[in-house]
Amino acid sequence: MNKILFISLFVISKSIVAQDKRPNIIFFLVDDQRYDMMSIMEHPFIETPNIDKLAKRSVYFKKAFVTTSLCSPSRASMITGQYAHKHNVIDNNSDLDPKTPTYPKELQKAGYNTGFIGKWHMGEASDKRRPGFDYWVSFEGQGKYINPELNIDGDRKEVKGHISDVLTDLAVGYIKSQTDKDEAYFLCISHKAVHENFTPTLRHHRKYINKQITYPDSYANTEENYKGKPDWLKQQRKSWHGAERNYAGGDKIEGDDLARMTQLYAECMLGVDESLGRLVNTLEDLGKLENTAIIYMSDNGYLLGEHGLIDKRVMYEESIRVPAFLYWGEKIKEGTINDEFVLNIDIAPTILDIAGVEIPDTMHGESFLPLALGEALDWRQDFLYEYFIDPMAVQTPTIFGLRTKQYSYITYHGVWDNFELYDIKKDPNQKDNLLGEVVYGLGYGNFIRHAVKQFPKMAPTLKKLDNRIDEILNETEGKRRPIWCQN
Repeated sequence: MNKILFISLFVISKSIVAQDKRPNIIFFLVDDQRYDMMSIMEHPFIETPNIDKLAKRSVYFKKAFVTTSLCSPSRASMITGQYAHKHNVIDNNSDLDPKTPTYPKELQKAGYNTGFIGKWHMGEASDKRRPGFDYWVSFEGQGKYINPELNIDGDRKEVKGHISDVLTDLAVGYIKSQTDKDEAYFLCISHKAVHENFTPTLRHHRKYINKQITYPDSYANTEENYKGKPDWLKQQRKSWHGAERNYAGGDKIEGDDLARMTQLYAECMLGVDESLGRLVNTLEDLGKLENTAIIYMSDNGYLLGEHGLIDKRVMYEESIRVPAFLYWGEKIKEGTINDEFVLNIDIAPTILDIAGVEIPDTMHGESFLPLALGEALDWRQDFLYEYFIDPMAVQTPTIFGLRTKQYSYITYHGVWDNFELYDIKKDPNQKDNLLGEVVYGLGYGNFIRHAVKQFPKMAPTLKKLDNRIDEILNETEGKRRPIWCQN
């Protein structure tokens, strides 16, 4: 009996030690941060020392993108590893089916303690706990920047302070509460910032009020900038999500609204930067940083005047490209820059891979951990972009596109208008539409036929890109491309 007890205790203690060695994982998710809104990207004035410091100790993914540039669909893609046409969260009002496989459910089954703190925004009318999380802090919809009302493990209450600070306080508390426990933990801190209505903390308010804002080349309302562009884009300039609409948020002071909006956006980022710094400092003080993997990413990019637009949704680079890096102590060669396509659908499989948990075959994405570890891989050469018309923002039509290493191919549906094709290597700002002004009758098939006739030299490339969209949809059980899209 004593021998059996000894063996049992040995097995149990060995299991606990093995658990202790599993990495803790933090997913630091920012809202609407474009890829260049940090000083490490040589931004003209923003200062993000904490982000810069950790990014330099990480693998930085310079070609990170989202497959849908909108809050809820992108977040659903992150948690499921699926394209939006599969998980069906296609707008900002849809909830994720609770039966859908997600990475927190898999982590929970593997013995991880799982925490979520911040903006959920899949089924925005509810802040209820979602499946897969042991600790839960969230709010309804977009929440509020100042004195937010939070659901803290079922206890709803107003918490005084700025949302970035409040969420960070709770995240620090969660990390400290897990320090002496046997099980490893996963934490997603999901910031509200830097979503509009841009409201920085008081200590950061007006910090950049005197900074000169230089508008992008494609901002100007000129014939050259709109040559070859679809008509709906021209019409949106002074409409919702247009750059000439008053969209400055709560700080409508004198001067150019877009310029002040850009300053406020940058000021909001300072609270996010401090948040990351506090989490890293907490881990260092606890002696836990080395065995903690930290993934940093944004749910989508953001336009600040490019092509006469603000917000996201469209398939222009500033809208779909995001910052992304992975820190994991000595396992990662610091200062590494990777230029492969890394996507939001890769977040779920990567987190599971770091944890040593089997990746469900329901996930379309791939773990980018091997890339971070420097392994040679046969990696993706393109990806599908999709956006489904939002009943709350009908100015932007449904989009299906393909981004390759060389081309950005954009098709529109519901609004029969000019499609777009850009050689990103020669034209990174997407100003010269290689399809020009195609004259065609109504309908998708008519556009392709006319474009092939009008630009015969581009015909092989155009057909290849267009067919590839359907290939990816078929490979990922896509059912939402309109039937008349087929050639």
